[in-house]
Amino acid sequence: MKQKAWTALLLCAGLILSLAGCGSQYGDYTTEAAVTHYAEIQVEDYGTITLALDGQAAPETEANFVALAEEGFYDGLTFHRIIEGFVIQGGDPNGDGTGGSDTAIKGEFRDNKFDNPLSHVRGAVSMARSQKYNSASSQFFIVHQDSTDLDGAYAVFGYVTEGMDVVDAIVADAQPTDRNGSIQPEQQPVITTVTVTEA
Repeated sequence: MKQKAWTALLLCAGLILSLAGCGSQYGDYTTEAAVTHYAEIQVEDYGTITLALDGQAAPETEANFVALAEEGFYDGLTFHRIIEGFVIQGGDPNGDGTGGSDTAIKGEFRDNKFDNPLSHVRGAVSMARSQKYNSASSQFFIVHQDSTDLDGAYAVFGYVTEGMDVVDAIVADAQPTDRNGSIQPEQQPVITTVTVTEA
């Protein structure tokens, strides 16, 4: 019995990172089969946030993020918007919420007639956009605490598997200047690199 229990524990430890179950808080939303890429976001002075990206629930969104990461678009950009209990948002070349890449993508969420079952629970990674449904570009956000009121209106495309302590530290240090979570440029945490690997 002890050997079986130990084997089960090892299997569970391996599967948690792939979101396949064993009590993973994301098991209801993303399965191992749906994960097409992993991304490591290196944040200067903080550490690494690892994401499992779901290419089934939001294929265009996931492909856009992967393409931008692979071309180095995110390297040197920042998290410009930080709201405790809500999100940290980055990926804007202007650093103020107004910028993006040269490409806008389809909003892969229910309100835009797209079936995306992923939920904005703690650790979800989702695309920011303007009021226009198909305006998402490069800006993304990581959910700090469950914000399921966003479900159906924004495109979740993965979940943090490691590094929520990094997100928590970023939030703890943040000094927003307004209720929208705006951070002064010199205080914005810097994304040094985003590295993507196939699952």
